[in-house]
Amino acid sequence: MIYTNLIYFLIVILILSTNSVPERPQLPFFTALGIFIIKTIIYQGLLKRIFSSRLVSGASYTNAERRASILAIVFFSIDIYLLDFQYYFGMLPMARTMPSIVDLSGLLLFMAYLIMMWAAAAAPYNRLFGQGHSTRNFIKTNVESNLPIILPWLILSILADFLRQTSIPLLKTVLNSSWGEPVISLLFFICLALTFPALIVRIWRCTSMPDGPERRHLENFCRKYKVGYSDIMIWPMFEGQALTAGVMGIIPSCRYLLITPALLQALTPEEIEAVMAHELGHVKLRHLQLYILLFLGFGVLAQLSTYPILYILANSDLFYKMVHLVNKQPSHALNTAQTVAMFILMIVYFRYILGFFMRNFERQADAFALKAMGSAEPLVRVFDKIAWLSGTSHDQPSWHHFSIGQRIDFLQRCEADSKQLHNHNRKIYGSLAAYLLILMLSALTLWKMPDNLMAGAPQAKYAQAVIQQKMADDPRNFVWPQLLGDLNYSRRHYQDAIAAYEKSLLLNPDNAEVLNNLAWLLLTVDIHSIHNRTAALRLAKRAVIQLPAPHILDTLALAYFANGRVDLAIQTEEKAFALDPANRAYYIDQLKKFARRLKRP
Repeated sequence: MIYTNLIYFLIVILILSTNSVPERPQLPFFTALGIFIIKTIIYQGLLKRIFSSRLVSGASYTNAERRASILAIVFFSIDIYLLDFQYYFGMLPMARTMPSIVDLSGLLLFMAYLIMMWAAAAAPYNRLFGQGHSTRNFIKTNVESNLPIILPWLILSILADFLRQTSIPLLKTVLNSSWGEPVISLLFFICLALTFPALIVRIWRCTSMPDGPERRHLENFCRKYKVGYSDIMIWPMFEGQALTAGVMGIIPSCRYLLITPALLQALTPEEIEAVMAHELGHVKLRHLQLYILLFLGFGVLAQLSTYPILYILANSDLFYKMVHLVNKQPSHALNTAQTVAMFILMIVYFRYILGFFMRNFERQADAFALKAMGSAEPLVRVFDKIAWLSGTSHDQPSWHHFSIGQRIDFLQRCEADSKQLHNHNRKIYGSLAAYLLILMLSALTLWKMPDNLMAGAPQAKYAQAVIQQKMADDPRNFVWPQLLGDLNYSRRHYQDAIAAYEKSLLLNPDNAEVLNNLAWLLLTVDIHSIHNRTAALRLAKRAVIQLPAPHILDTLALAYFANGRVDLAIQTEEKAFALDPANRAYYIDQLKKFARRLKRP
């Protein structure tokens, strides 16, 4: 389940990183607390139902754990989006200067849901898989297994908090640049990829395999294929009863070969050699480096998609209709919509793109073991034993591995026809070439993307939504409809601008700026049905009474001119000129225009 849990934790991290701490909670504290308690009781009741005695196979247990994990994400999302737990996490000591504290608290909350799930799952797991784990150890093992998923993000978040508070000028300059944060993140992940395995084997409480025939046999096998490593370790996963092996680490000094005690006991020396050949295949074929590339590739694609997603949302009338319908702050709604879009992108990427490469890398490692052993038979026996001992069906695939039956079939086809392996390698390397091409084009697009992508219509629509929400929150404030009128006027939405100005005047009838702006609109608009010189003159006179400023006098002068009162237009324009001599050229042009009308017979 660790591969599937990777997606679950990525969803949770996405929720936490894209949702900002609200200024105030939507619900009173005790109301939110009551909902949380009731919701937790409901969750525990649903867990009992999901992990009931009706589970009869390993596949049904896997499906039950999947449903419970998705349910945990749903309940966690309610805590974040409805109950505003991030607001309360933000009240913790140092949370203002260390935002990673809020993220850590959120992860602990989600981990609490998973711990409740594992507590409910321990008994049916033991029954179905013939194990004897205590509930405490079952929970502990699951927590330890999932720590490698969340630790890199947590470490990076904490590091970012410290870097933001640095007083080193050069580092501040780098962080404030457009490329600084991605470069630092890349360097961090490179360092992490090199050193992280040494930390993980300690978290998992792995121990060095004792010296003996088994270890010496594996050491000789590694020397044969020139694979360096730091240590061969016993992996006590699920109290040593899990049937698995693995390899971690890119460089030999930080590379560890792992195998569980149960697998050592279940297999013959030849079968153990076949398992190790599979793991060495991952090393020789550079799969570990390719996995890092695939994860970094997701970062590039996610960063690239952020701007188009924002552009589409901010320019979508449907989005703003939804904002109005749910009565949400546009910024919050935009964050939520962007999170949903990124969630879809992440599911598609990890489930289909990363999943495709993972499944085929496993096949490639199987084929390496076939060549190393000279026969498919040892690895086929391993697969059969694992299926029998774990209760796993031969026909049960996953998004990250082909089914055992499919893997056996592939090995037998490769053994019968060497072209099968050649075709498989060609498919993988061709797919990698296409992926790298798309990745490079995406990176180039991201580099060339203009900084002002959101300018123009998307920015104006978003500003309009913000102002409308402010009007709803503060309906007695005349400033908001005034700003809305100015915005609509700049977008040439004249009817909407008039409606907004009139609403502002209902709240403040003597607002000189609104009177002036509305008068100017009615005078200068080129739409006959809207143009109204009489109303404009009336509004301009009221505006001048309140504020005889140069720009308002200029509007009144134009209103006089439009209504045929040229002498008054000239007198008023001269007053404006006297108050604002810096704009001499403009006023001279206006006076000449008025004078030409006066000279006509």
